[in-house]
Amino acid sequence: MSKQLQYNKAESEEVGYVLNVLSRVHAVDAKLKEEFENHLLRLSIKKDQILFNENEVCEYIYFIVKGALMGCTTHNKQKITTYISVENDFVSSISGLHGSGYSQEYVVAVEDTHLLAMRNDELNRLFSHHFELNYIFRVVLEKYYKDAQQRAHIIRVGNAKERYLYFAKTNPGYLDRLPLALVASLLNVKASTLLSIKKNFSEKDKNKELEEWGQKLELHINKHQSFRHKDVRLQSLAKEIGLSSHKLSIVLNSYFNKSFIDYINQYRVNWIKGSIRNPDIMQNFTLEALAYSAGFSSRSAFYSSFKKLVGMSPVEYSKTLNKEKL
Repeated sequence: MSKQLQYNKAESEEVGYVLNVLSRVHAVDAKLKEEFENHLLRLSIKKDQILFNENEVCEYIYFIVKGALMGCTTHNKQKITTYISVENDFVSSISGLHGSGYSQEYVVAVEDTHLLAMRNDELNRLFSHHFELNYIFRVVLEKYYKDAQQRAHIIRVGNAKERYLYFAKTNPGYLDRLPLALVASLLNVKASTLLSIKKNFSEKDKNKELEEWGQKLELHINKHQSFRHKDVRLQSLAKEIGLSSHKLSIVLNSYFNKSFIDYINQYRVNWIKGSIRNPDIMQNFTLEALAYSAGFSSRSAFYSSFKKLVGMSPVEYSKTLNKEKL
């Protein structure tokens, strides 16, 4: 119950924070700032703690500094999630806005949540004396109702996939942050269905990211010929392209299906194969000289890698090319 909540005077930096949010909509004058400094309150509630109940007059309007709240109602003994609000959202009773009547929904914390609050009687008094506050809250309410209308529309006409995409687009990051059952209730889909869709899109996103980083790696290798550096290492290459060593390892293993050394040696062998095909190069360089220039540190490593990747030794490959020319 809200009567059990502990309200305290807001700290000056908290007042400044909420005033900064309001000022993004409309400039706030000095008198209104003073009113907020005198009447803004702070409170914290734990996860699953109720902020206010159904059939109770909500005496405050709240501003979420940190955390998440959900609005719920019950129908035929079933809980229905009506909205989810997180940082920088204003929250109050929808049906009993500004303390005008009993609330038809209850609000509960999804996470440990820190709030700022102002009593509705104080807020209503400020509405009578400060035009800018009326304008600010008109903009806030317009946004809320537009969002609510869009959500109601997609829930009425959209299939489960479309509802998922709507929520992912309008609430980036929330799908990983909030309980899946809660989001499913808000979107009016089964939790199992939402989980299946989420897994499918997560896999697509993962594959897309792997492709993007794989292409970036290829461009970097071709441009800088990093494979020709004898001291090239997974860690150094990852740093060059802006990836962690762990992520680069995943890209190599999952996207290219190669270990780091096989990936680098493939480039070295391909470079040597191209050089062998050039008569001018072969007149001036031995196979061993090409191997060292390509980045191999020893003759044995060169011969072993070449045979592994080409299926024959470099000498045999060179002879095969000579026969083709005859």
